Formats: sequence, C-alpha cells, structure tokens
Amino acid sequence: MSDFVLASDLGGTNTRVSAVTSDGAILASSRSRTPAKGTPEEIAGEIISLAGCCDQVGQYEKPSAFGVAVPALINAPTGAIIYSPNLPQLNGVRFTDLIAQKVDVPVVLENDANAAAAGEAWLGASKGVETSVCVTLGTGVGGGLMIGGNLWRGIDGNAGEIGHVCVVPGGVPCGCGSAGCLEQYASASAVVRMAEEIRSEFPGSVLTGHKALTSLDVFNAAAAGDAAALEVFRQVGAHLGTALAGLINVLNPEAIVVGGGAAAAWDFFIDHVRSTICEKAFQRPAERAKLVRAALGDTAGILGSARLAFDARAELT
Repeated sequence: MSDFVLASDLGGTNTRVSAVTSDGAILASSRSRTPAKGTPEEIAGEIISLAGCCDQVGQYEKPSAFGVAVPALINAPTGAIIYSPNLPQLNGVRFTDLIAQKVDVPVVLENDANAAAAGEAWLGASKGVETSVCVTLGTGVGGGLMIGGNLWRGIDGNAGEIGHVCVVPGGVPCGCGSAGCLEQYASASAVVRMAEEIRSEFPGSVLTGHKALTSLDVFNAAAAGDAAALEVFRQVGAHLGTALAGLINVLNPEAIVVGGGAAAAWDFFIDHVRSTICEKAFQRPAERAKLVRAALGDTAGILGSARLAFDARAELT
C-alpha cells in the first residue's frame, strides 16, 4: 500500500498540487496559474501536469488516491461540479472523470471550504475537536461543518454555505441570486464596497484619497487607526457575528475557526464578532464555542483534500 496521496487545491487564480503522507507531511508541491479561460479539459490537464510533483517522491512507489478541492458547489458522489462562480465553464462537468482518465487512482472531489475545514480538523486549529465550524473569508465567504469528527455535507453535498446565510434582509444583491448574504458583508470584496460607501462620512479618512480602493488599503488604514476603516471592520464583525450566532444556536459547536486571506484583519473585527454572538446566541453555547484563527494558512485546503483522499482509500480497502 502506498504511503502518500496527491492533493490539489484549484483556485480562480492559482492551482496547487502536493504529495502528502498519512501523517500530513508535504513531500513535494507544485503550483501554477489557473487557466481561468481554459476548457474543462485544459483545467484538468493543468492539475494532472502539476501532479508530476510526485516524481520527486522517490521513496514511494505511487500515490494511492487523489483529492481535488474546487471553489464550487459539487455533487461529491458523482464527482460533478454543480456551480462554480469563478470557473463557470466547469458547471455540470464530471470533473473527477477528466482527472481519473489520466491517473490510475481513485479521485475525490470536494468543495474548497469543506476541504479547509477538514484540514483544520485534522492538523490545525480544530484538531481534536468533535464539532466545529470553519469560515473562510476571502474574495467570497465559504464554510465547512465538522460534526462528530466528520465532514457534514448534507443530503445534496452542499451543506456549510455560510457565506449565503442572510444577515441583512433585502440587502445587497448576491451572485447566488439572493440578497443580504454574509458574503456581501464580510468578504474582501465587501470590505472594499463598504469602505467606498462610508468614507464620505469621515472627511479626515485616508481612504478618501484612493480612487481605486483595495481591501489591503482598508486593512492598512485600520492598522493606522483610521476611523472609517475601523467602522468597516466593526460592521464586518457585527454581520459575521450574526451569522455565527445562528450557527451556534443550531449546532452548539466546540470551536469556530476563522481563516482565509481576509482573516488577516482578525484584530479589527473579532471583538465585534464576540459581542454580537453574546447578544444573539444562547448564553451557554455562546460561551462554549471557542473563536480561533485558522492555523494552516493556504495549506488547509491541500491538507484537507489529502485527508479526504486517505479516508476514501480506506473505504475502498
């Protein structure tokens, strides 16, 4: 039996593949720009090409499974992508089939936020925790649920879409077709929009001098004590806290892990998350749920994909 699997994290900008052992050691990795305008076959081909990193793993014969994380709603049992907002050409494609045609191992498909949740539960911030919620704050907002130590996918495989919990009824339209979703109030893109909307209310703000704001501009302004930027992150924290309070009441988790690139602003929003949870969740579950920062950084999805690949391999033996 082989001692490692391949794990891929397909992003809208970059694609990575790593060879990972059963104890979570990354033996080799490779990365490239995602062919965002490419055909499904070309995108799958890029993943397969990057899988050549396993050639560097000389002490092992071959991988025994391949875990692939994608930024999409998926049907895990069939290996099909249902909806991918950043790579719409993959909608309806049985993506695992495209990869399995070229690699002679089982291929496991998973949503990227679910993979991150599995990674953090395996080796990260929620290691040893039976019930946890993982929220990823990036260009959008993703989420994953670990219940009883296992990833909870729901009947259709689409559980954990925390970014599409409504926090402002009738609010900003969302790409999912609804309005007022958390993604429109807690993502990096939301931070920019909110900063543009309120900066005129703060004449002394450094943000008023930017013609094309970025989330990094808002972060840096907050770090310098800018009132407008701090107000943006207060709102982020309040909206995130509203969504998490509901999840705490429903799931009674032991831990809530917050990761993703936008979580770099943790110090500016986390107190507002906590205070909102205290206001809106039942006292005992709110006190029990530990709010922690993700520990694995951008390797969470890779390691989670690897863990799920090992699990799939075990089910087949």
